[in-house]
Amino acid sequence: MERDAATTDWTTYYTRGQGRPARDLVIHGAAAAPAPGHAVDLGCGDGAETAWLLANGWRVTAVDRTPEAMPLVHANAATALGEDPGARLTTVVADLAQARVPEADLVLASASLPFVPEHEFESMWLRIRAAVADGGVLAVNLFGVNDSWAHPETGIANMTFHDRAAVEALFEGLEIVELTEVEHDGPSGAGPKHWHRFDVIARG
Repeated sequence: MERDAATTDWTTYYTRGQGRPARDLVIHGAAAAPAPGHAVDLGCGDGAETAWLLANGWRVTAVDRTPEAMPLVHANAATALGEDPGARLTTVVADLAQARVPEADLVLASASLPFVPEHEFESMWLRIRAAVADGGVLAVNLFGVNDSWAHPETGIANMTFHDRAAVEALFEGLEIVELTEVEHDGPSGAGPKHWHRFDVIARG
């Protein structure tokens, strides 16, 4: 039976993932930027990527729809820095489908954008594209059409999936630094699944 992304228990999911390392996407995305500046972490979750960015000299606006995630974000940031991040960290509670995305030198979305419903994805994507500063970097994970969650018998409703041609179209006008397509079977917060993912880093 198909589940619904809107009713996922994100608080439990984020708490279960505490202590995980930052994903490669943030490391590669930051490396594509000329220097640390302002980063926006869309769907920041427990804040592992936000903490990594802060520890590497970035200022971060961390956005997530789950208010209960924000204490985890602050705790991870303080642990990474050995002190309170202060004004270098701004947290925003907002649904990505409607969130304002401030201009940034790095716009990061680690495994979060696919959970935006398809009918709201385009308007969100336009806001994300507009937020990338001149010479800035956009680093995102997108889910492919072969992903288990894309199919009714194993899926999650109100998500967005792309084939490779659609992914490439989203980045027209940007310089593609990295576009990696990955398929594998593995665990997820909702149990074992087949993953189909695009990791994309582009420069404005």
